[in-house]
Amino acid sequence: MKLLCYVPPGSDFETWIADFGKALPQADIRFWQEGDNAPADYALVWRPPAAMLQGRQDLKAIFNLGAGVDAILKLGDALPAGVPLVRIEDGGMAIQMASYVTHAVLGYFGRYDIYRQQAARREWQPLPEPDKRAFSVGILGLGVLGSRIAAALHHFEFPLNGWSRTPKDLPGVRNFVGDDALDDFLRASRVLVCILPLTDATRGIVNRENLQKLQKGEEGAYLINVARGGHVVEADLLALIQEGQVAAATLDVFEQEPLAPDHPFWQEPRISITPHISAITVDADSVRQISDKIRQLEQGKVVSGIIDRGNGY
Repeated sequence: MKLLCYVPPGSDFETWIADFGKALPQADIRFWQEGDNAPADYALVWRPPAAMLQGRQDLKAIFNLGAGVDAILKLGDALPAGVPLVRIEDGGMAIQMASYVTHAVLGYFGRYDIYRQQAARREWQPLPEPDKRAFSVGILGLGVLGSRIAAALHHFEFPLNGWSRTPKDLPGVRNFVGDDALDDFLRASRVLVCILPLTDATRGIVNRENLQKLQKGEEGAYLINVARGGHVVEADLLALIQEGQVAAATLDVFEQEPLAPDHPFWQEPRISITPHISAITVDADSVRQISDKIRQLEQGKVVSGIIDRGNGY
């Protein structure tokens, strides 16, 4: 069994490709270099160049070393037709992302930012008890990660809405299905959590028109984006925060990363910025998952996590 690997030099993935040698001791593992056209059974890649995969119909599957596949799908026709493209479905990321989002939701609900400001002024002033019934959380995307976020928030008894392309049955979640239900989903939610895959259909979905449909309460709506920066129209978000329609936002992803030092988001105190750390692939979990799927494919079994190239996820 031959595994052909590519990760950008210096990337985090470079340190754990060697672990596949332990998980699959029978495998012949090599890193792709320009001009390498030797046969391979499986490709393990993160942001590969088009030349690596062009014409490789010999591959049994291509494994993307991450949950997001928008970057590899940009290769278009360079991806060999008919070869399954498989993503990491969790890889230890779901619990991290659920923790990140829950922390942000609890912070907004408890108005801890106001208490921190009061503490800086040495003020002792309890705020009125917030009403959880008026603090509904809308999860935009109910895949593996979105479902785990919903489960975490359900534990704290927040009213939950979830929007998805296909029906989902999750405890405590009111499911809105399809494009026709998006407006109703937004109008039923005060906090918007974006965990969608980035596709042509979802790019720019968090825009002025949609953000204005969220419930406002007394302070405004809230946004938490842990998906991709391309989902958010940044100028729209900044304007709505400055207008008071959006009270605050927690952003872990951006259109351009790293975020430029002169980006206006840095100057807006109501925007909390983190450097794309809401979910880091856990080496051991990912190696185990991919290795198990390779064994299943070798046995002629069907594996989960295969990307529908037409849908983009």
